[in-house]
Amino acid sequence: MGRWRPPQPKSSPYITAEGFRALEEELKAIWVRRREVTKALAAAAAEGDRSENAEYIYRKKELREIDRRVRYLQKRLPDLRIVPQRTEEDERIFFGAWVTLETEKGDEVTYRIVGPDEFDPARSSISIDSPLARGLLKKTIDDEVTIRTEHGEVTYIVLEVGYSKEA
Repeated sequence: MGRWRPPQPKSSPYITAEGFRALEEELKAIWVRRREVTKALAAAAAEGDRSENAEYIYRKKELREIDRRVRYLQKRLPDLRIVPQRTEEDERIFFGAWVTLETEKGDEVTYRIVGPDEFDPARSSISIDSPLARGLLKKTIDDEVTIRTEHGEVTYIVLEVGYSKEA
């Protein structure tokens, strides 16, 4: 049996302005890091036998990972579309919204809907491609949202919608 896997579905090209700036800064920083790794790789290669040189092997692997990320960013950045910030008066949920939800158990959770290139669960950012974000789009306060997961259905009630961090 082969290792073929079907290609991943295309992710949405949407991104916030701050997310786009972060990716551009990452690309600049990665080029600086690449120069450092290249110098260290050249020094390790000058030591002689490369087959048993752990430093050389490590730096080659690190350079491959850096090059992979550079290729991805250079290919992805031109395709991204920056979505302008919506006004605070908007009560519907769209891209970039901070949404406070109440779970079935009565707990409150807050998420921000962002692009797939900038989602971060630690910062409560969810991708617009996620089932929860898809279900929340165009909803307003007091709407009930039911999301199907592999563990069953989960129901949320929209408590608050905002487009600034205070929401």
